[in-house]
Amino acid sequence: MLQAGDKLPNFEGVNQDGETITSSTLAGKKLIIFFYPQANTPTCTVEACNLSDNYSQLEKAGFQLLGISGDSIKKQKNFHNKFAFPYDLIADENHDIIEKFGVWQEKKTFGKTYMGIVRTTFIFDENGICTRVIEKVTSKTAAEQILEG
Repeated sequence: MLQAGDKLPNFEGVNQDGETITSSTLAGKKLIIFFYPQANTPTCTVEACNLSDNYSQLEKAGFQLLGISGDSIKKQKNFHNKFAFPYDLIADENHDIIEKFGVWQEKKTFGKTYMGIVRTTFIFDENGICTRVIEKVTSKTAAEQILEG
């Protein structure tokens, strides 16, 4: 998994509107990238809505926000439109970005082992250097976790 001190990996993804977003277009800005397992599921919705509800505070702190999951563009668009998120969601169906950040890992739920996205938030400075990794994301207070750092 990417760690504090690591450089933002080069990546290219497609957002909910079918537009290409690249790591180079995000350069020069403070950036929050949050990875979530699946659009429109209860915990992911709570996290994404908390970040949306606190978006103006995150913006005031100078951050740009980007959500990424392995969902399709259609699922991301539905999720984005349903909750009117003020930030982009990337559809990473082939897991290129997810793998570069190291969040595709073995998980266990109810004794069942499987591969999936580990809910993680990465914070980058204007130079594209990771300043913080939040591995234990609390969905209800995700924005507070970011701002308290």
